[in-house]
Amino acid sequence: MDNFVVSARKYRPVTFDSVVGQSHITTTLKNAIRTNHLAQAFLFCGPRGVGKTTCARILAKTINCQNLSDEVEACGECESCVSFQNNASFNIHELDAASNNSVEDIRNLIDQVRYPPQTGKYKIYIIDEVHMLSQAAFNAFLKTLEEPPGYAIFILATTEKHKILPTILSRCQIFDFNRIQPKDIAYHLADIAQKEGIETEKEALELIGQKADGGLRDALSMFDLNVTFSTDNKLTYEAVLENLHILDYDYYFKITDALTSGSIARSLVLFDEILRKGFDGHLFVVGLLEHFRNLLVGKDPATVTLLQVSESAERKYQQQSAMAEMSFLLSALSITGQCDINYKSAKNQRLHVELCLIKLANLPHVLHLNSLAAVDETAKKKVEPEPKPLNPEPATPAETPANGFSENSFGQNNKVAESTPRPVASAPATSRLKNTIALAPIAPAAETAVKDAPGQHEQQSSAPSNVRKDALTFETLQTHWIEFAEKRRKAGNSTTEEISLNKEFKLEGTTIEIALGNTHQLEAINNVRYDLISFLKSRIDAPKLDINPRVAPQEVNRLPYTPAEKFNYMAEKNPYLLELKHALGLDVDF
Repeated sequence: MDNFVVSARKYRPVTFDSVVGQSHITTTLKNAIRTNHLAQAFLFCGPRGVGKTTCARILAKTINCQNLSDEVEACGECESCVSFQNNASFNIHELDAASNNSVEDIRNLIDQVRYPPQTGKYKIYIIDEVHMLSQAAFNAFLKTLEEPPGYAIFILATTEKHKILPTILSRCQIFDFNRIQPKDIAYHLADIAQKEGIETEKEALELIGQKADGGLRDALSMFDLNVTFSTDNKLTYEAVLENLHILDYDYYFKITDALTSGSIARSLVLFDEILRKGFDGHLFVVGLLEHFRNLLVGKDPATVTLLQVSESAERKYQQQSAMAEMSFLLSALSITGQCDINYKSAKNQRLHVELCLIKLANLPHVLHLNSLAAVDETAKKKVEPEPKPLNPEPATPAETPANGFSENSFGQNNKVAESTPRPVASAPATSRLKNTIALAPIAPAAETAVKDAPGQHEQQSSAPSNVRKDALTFETLQTHWIEFAEKRRKAGNSTTEEISLNKEFKLEGTTIEIALGNTHQLEAINNVRYDLISFLKSRIDAPKLDINPRVAPQEVNRLPYTPAEKFNYMAEKNPYLLELKHALGLDVDF
């Protein structure tokens, strides 16, 4: 019985063309070999399992191949290629910096660099996980890395580029490896499955590609695991879901349908079913957040390419995103994002997620009410007529009918009804009556009838009134200022605001100058500034009235302390002390 070899080793690429998803790297390296523009040091960096060490080995084998083809691929038959395949090459050295990270290890490597290759053209040193080297080892490596012999080439590989010293980075050609796309991983897995005689479903391979998060080695490990799990060499979507313990996206489609229909019970039951299957609540919240994001992306054909899902799932996303409103998705993203942020700090995490689902299920109802309110507001603006003149010409007795209203408002010819658009049917009856009476100018003889009519308060408040305002003087300003302060005091204002409003002020033209004691009083005045100005303008005829509050500098009365200060203080009271000081030659600091 042959020993089992994992797919990551069995199907490791041996040529540049067989490397998956890194064409920008392989093309550059092939051109460098073809034009003989090889640098003395390369740095391959990127996530795990994307082909860094594989590309380093292919590069090392290719540049030493004795029968290099025009396509810049190693022949695999020459002495150098055969020794490399048998792990017996003396020109290619691999060093694991994770376990050989001291200064002594680097010094031993530098000693080996002194000897030229016995066969072949180059000696290649591949240092994996180079970021694990100590700072002293990096410093010892600097000179050799910058100016090695012409036959020496260093290939450094790392997953954490930020941990490498800038002086090392400046001496290397840096190649950044990308995460491999899920579709490329699925195609590669399908090719391996065909070689191994394994029957697979396309969605199962795409699911493995998504779960691998851009790492081909992880994808191959999961592929081997699922093949071992199946007994009939068949890879199905349901088996992969169960084996990898992945929450099926169908749950998210079901729960989104329940939320958009406003069904709280259905969404809570689905969440309970997910928990019973052993999935973590936080994992569900993160998945729901990504699901809302995919629905938002699927609304526009220009952004559908951002959906990294299978074709069948992409169609489902487009169908559901067409049914979900943009306002619902944006609000749902905000609510679910807050749930994700506060999940770990919640004492009852299940209740925390259930409250999030209840809010999401109520969203359609809230958004519907907001839309109705907006429509109603728009209808009111369209129906509301323009105000008539304040003092219309009084109607003659012959023109005034018995009910007390002039013919201009309710004439037999119904002139107003013809010239004025009718209000919408949804407006209340009182609103229609109010708008009709506001349209009609009331004659002097009809005032009594209007006062006795029902709804007189609404009619009078809707009619414009000509209120007489006081002239702007300091006395009228002070009177209304005190009135506003008393009104605020009864409303329960703060002590700081009450003190600020009771401060003395000056009137400079149309500007009120008020000096305050501290910044707290200034803040209190600024908080009521607009209310105060509006109140004063409603009482005083001063359209340009404004307030200029400021904090007055505090004068500190400091008592005399030193002998000189005491003498000067007494000399101000009695100038003869200065004459006595000069006459007797006194020194006040003695």
